[in-house]
Amino acid sequence: MTDGPGIRFESVGLELGGTEILTGIEFEVGPGEIHCLIGPNGGGKTSLVRCLLGQMPHTGTIAVDWRDRRVTGYVPQFLDFDKSLPVSVDDFMAMVCQKRRPAFVGLSKRNRDLTDAALARVGLNGKRESRLGSLSGGERQRVLFAQALIPEPALLVLDEPMSSMDEVGAEYFERIIRELAADGVTILWVAHDLRQVEAMADTATCVNRTILFSGPPAEVLVGHEAEVLFARVGETVAQDVAS
Repeated sequence: MTDGPGIRFESVGLELGGTEILTGIEFEVGPGEIHCLIGPNGGGKTSLVRCLLGQMPHTGTIAVDWRDRRVTGYVPQFLDFDKSLPVSVDDFMAMVCQKRRPAFVGLSKRNRDLTDAALARVGLNGKRESRLGSLSGGERQRVLFAQALIPEPALLVLDEPMSSMDEVGAEYFERIIRELAADGVTILWVAHDLRQVEAMADTATCVNRTILFSGPPAEVLVGHEAEVLFARVGETVAQDVAS
């Protein structure tokens, strides 16, 4: 079992270029919880995640109560890169999973075994030699998920990882998330699918520049306000997919 950390957000604010992105953000994520961040596009969810990861300056306090290993895994919305580059899945895993060994000499024996296991876990057996640019968007998301599992994290941060995911990929994601949570990993997940949030999250927080509501999904995802919110989110996601 892994002792995942608890996370406490206290009066967190973010201003960029004179524009207030976040203000008065206060909520907690319990150790080993699946906690979903929900809300409309442009509401600051990704910015809040980047504040947690130390990628954006902010006011207030984000306290992470590490209990066991200080290992964070992160899966962004998508991988932004030049698809014409001759980079294989193996090359990519060597670049992101090895700190001391140069990527051009390839994966070490230990990391090769870990990579094989991680790729198998996300259903990409036999894809190590495939060029990254030749994979579908959903397959690239699974590669991103695989790298976040090396080494297995105590905290897993997911920023809408299923936005370009097909049904098969989504099944792998959901299964692995449940397995990690059962093992005590703390998961902070920016999500847009209300059904997934209801089915999988222990707690959820709705962010639209500030906190709209926070608590167990069965308590907060009810009523007209939540239905209207998610109808708008769903329409936006559908438009993004169609465009």
